[in-house]
Amino acid sequence: MTARAFVVAAPASGSGKTTVATGLMAALRRRGTAVAPFKVGPDYIDPGYHSLAAGLPGRNLDPVLVGADRIAPLARHGAAAAEVAVVEGVMGLFDGRLADGSGSTAEVAGLLGAPVVLVVDARGQSRSVAALLHGFRSFDPAVDLAGVVLNRVGSPRHEEVLRAAAAEVGLPVLGALPRREALAVPSRHLGLVTAAEHGTAATAAVDAMAELVAAHVDLDAVVGLARPLPPGPVWSPDVVHDAADRGRARPTAGAAREAGAGTPAGRAAGAPPVRVAVFGGQAFTFGYAEHVELLAAAGAEVVVVDPLRDTRLPDGTAALVLPGGFPEEHVGALAANVELRAAVRALADSGAPVHAECGGLLYLCATLDGAPMCDVLPAAATMTARLTLGYRDAVALTPSPLHPAGARVTGHEFHRCAVTPRAADPAWAWRGAEPEGFVRRGVHASFLHTHPAGQPEAVARLVAAAAG
Repeated sequence: MTARAFVVAAPASGSGKTTVATGLMAALRRRGTAVAPFKVGPDYIDPGYHSLAAGLPGRNLDPVLVGADRIAPLARHGAAAAEVAVVEGVMGLFDGRLADGSGSTAEVAGLLGAPVVLVVDARGQSRSVAALLHGFRSFDPAVDLAGVVLNRVGSPRHEEVLRAAAAEVGLPVLGALPRREALAVPSRHLGLVTAAEHGTAATAAVDAMAELVAAHVDLDAVVGLARPLPPGPVWSPDVVHDAADRGRARPTAGAAREAGAGTPAGRAAGAPPVRVAVFGGQAFTFGYAEHVELLAAAGAEVVVVDPLRDTRLPDGTAALVLPGGFPEEHVGALAANVELRAAVRALADSGAPVHAECGGLLYLCATLDGAPMCDVLPAAATMTARLTLGYRDAVALTPSPLHPAGARVTGHEFHRCAVTPRAADPAWAWRGAEPEGFVRRGVHASFLHTHPAGQPEAVARLVAAAAG
């Protein structure tokens, strides 16, 4: 079965993409349709709501982080068990990393051969929406703008005028949502509150989105315009093939194990799995589904640890992954878990591989906003008013269990934190900034988020290092 796909986009951020996309996922699932949820860009928060809505892992499609050649294979992988793939865009339809639109929703739609449903915030406009729709449809003829969902419509008369305006430019109106301020999801300094933290309220919010969309959007018309994903290879965590890097296939983790090869993924035939603890729960929610899949493919037994509940690392833990999240929102509970903090420090002091990104870095510091953390890195982490945001083309300055010196990656920064002083050798360098991150024995800690599907060798190296 080949899933059919469509993309939910908008002229700008704040138009209601998440409400419409999440509502469509949940409403279609309620009708018995298997839905695969996707998000364009590096966003970690929306996929949590998507997962609640669709019942399958929310996945990201980001050409900047993983390369354009991996987008369709990753989509085919994530949609393997689905009938319909719903892809929520990022920012405005044509907004990307650079002026050429690289990494934009429009680029991803083209890579998937998927039509675009445009969500338009109708507040403060009537017939002028025709000019907006005409401009978005004609700007790039390669983008198939297939229909529009009108959002925040003020009245039946307002809807009538808007529908007539869309008809003037020949675009079908697939739905018109009335204004419902009660649907707003709580937000804070870095965006929405995560679904894991929002608890039962997140489920209620998704249910409300589903009911709104089901009542005001023609679901049959939306599904009817979806197109099959293009044929081609399916991304697999068991097959590491990085043609964009060196132009050659790399050995699969499984093949390397069978051969006992001396590659980063290689392990002796018949060796037991390497136990890798991965932090999760409400404080550490920023992870990609492919990360755990790649760890398992490289020979790891992945065990999730919730530092707000668990007081120790699993017996036999040989490596630790600390993803990003919002530890600053749970600093009291994290500080109170003295036994787990001591276990993390002991593991790091033993030289075991520890991979920490952003929030994970904060947890490894001596203090976070004055509260005691793990003291793996003798530095103080503090929240600031300054937002650091953007893609980074980075070069590894110090060899680590993840990257050899000189390795090049593209990652993403998104934080309001400062860590001082420099407590170890720097992890990364990129243009226009001081060296960033920390490498100390087996620890690699940085504010830089990377997508494991873009650097699968780093995952295999970590597991190999843990195996000894």
